[in-house]
Amino acid sequence: MNDAGSGTALVVMGVSGSGKTTVAELLAKKLGWPFMEGDRLHPPANVEKMRQGIALTDADRGPWLDRIGEELKTWGAEGKSGVLTCSALKRAYRDRIRSARPDVRFIYLKGSEALIKGRVMSRQHEYMPASLLRSQFDTLEEPTPDERGVVTVDAGGSADEEVAEVIAALRLKRAQQR
Repeated sequence: MNDAGSGTALVVMGVSGSGKTTVAELLAKKLGWPFMEGDRLHPPANVEKMRQGIALTDADRGPWLDRIGEELKTWGAEGKSGVLTCSALKRAYRDRIRSARPDVRFIYLKGSEALIKGRVMSRQHEYMPASLLRSQFDTLEEPTPDERGVVTVDAGGSADEEVAEVIAALRLKRAQQR
């Protein structure tokens, strides 16, 4: 799956409320890999826009995607594997990340708008209001069969089921304890 020494980079993607953080944290734990919340890499101006209920533009997302790509590239240079979250809503965004880390694998948590809206309405996010969910679905370009390195998982299952599906699809094994 990866070159010796470069580690494996997984990006759990999807709209807000699809379960990215829950699934990514559990996946990282089961694999014994580090986890990083990609939202923590947003520039402060992006966070402020979202807090105000303003949808991000492609220009807003560019520096954030570059920071994600650089983080994944660093993992590879250090031979580390890890799991990171990023909405990666458009193919161009995924391609931008791939330009920094060509062997990255994306895990797309696919859910209906009704399912995701129910989740978003019942939670409190630090800066992503439920009002922005529609803009996320409007922006979303689901991965297509010709897009390499993507595993699609039904976001309607339990986190344990979704993680088991990812591990099976990518033939991953828990890291050996040393």
